[in-house]
Amino acid sequence: MTKKPVTLTFKVDPALAEILRQVPNRSEFVRAAVLSALESTCPLCKGTGILSPRQRDHWAEFARNHAMAECGDCHEFHLVCHAGEAPGCGRGLEAGRPEEGEP
Repeated sequence: MTKKPVTLTFKVDPALAEILRQVPNRSEFVRAAVLSALESTCPLCKGTGILSPRQRDHWAEFARNHAMAECGDCHEFHLVCHAGEAPGCGRGLEAGRPEEGEP
């Protein structure tokens, strides 16, 4: 059984509406943009940009042994684990690749 597409509407400001009118296939463009955004959503806040009080508590605990660092190769920020007792945690993350002799 083939499922029918669902029409979804949303409001935009006039400037964005004018820009979108210039896009040849707006529906495909919007679908691709939404899927791309969903693939890049923060796993903790789910894209809201806001943590609940309990999430903040979990983050504070996590942050005790983790830090943000800039990759020396691509200059993107990533998490680095400083918990030496955790198996495999943090090995080679500063350089963005495993240490020598590791897979």
